[in-house]
Amino acid sequence: MQKNELRARFKAVRASFSEEEKKRLDSLVADRFLTLPQYCEAKTVLFYVSLPLEIDTYFLMEQAFKDGKTVAAPRCVPGTREMEFFILRNFNDLAPGAFGVSEPKVDSCEKLTDLSEGLCVVPALGFARDGYRLGYGKGYYDRFLARFLGQTIGLVYDACLKESLPHGRFDCRVQCIATEKQLLKID
Repeated sequence: MQKNELRARFKAVRASFSEEEKKRLDSLVADRFLTLPQYCEAKTVLFYVSLPLEIDTYFLMEQAFKDGKTVAAPRCVPGTREMEFFILRNFNDLAPGAFGVSEPKVDSCEKLTDLSEGLCVVPALGFARDGYRLGYGKGYYDRFLARFLGQTIGLVYDACLKESLPHGRFDCRVQCIATEKQLLKID
């Protein structure tokens, strides 16, 4: 119950931003993200495909394409709670998928099989300063992150960053969190 209350609170905070304020905050987070050594050094970047209440990853993916990065996005595997990442050439490789989120077209995209490196941008409704996240409650990212050996970063609005959040034994922490106001490196 506590997690559901927190999810509702974080969604309400995000919904309270005007369109102009959201764009401003997203731009500040993007500026911080794009100057990170982890991003600059990564050859492959795994992005979530943002929904309207989330920090805009379309802008970040567009910049990653321009920077010559390999850009990958997730697809939920039907009938499971697993997810796979596929390499995108451009935004035309995306189509409506599970949970109303755009996903890669598997018939025209190459599956990312090397999970030993790269930078994964992890979505969440909120993050704790110790790197734990409050996601949407389905566990897709935690299952994926348990296999991913590269670096991880969470993008979140400062208003959705808390000292601590409830978490379970299978929850995975990110190594870095970027907000519009700060950058946290997690030990």
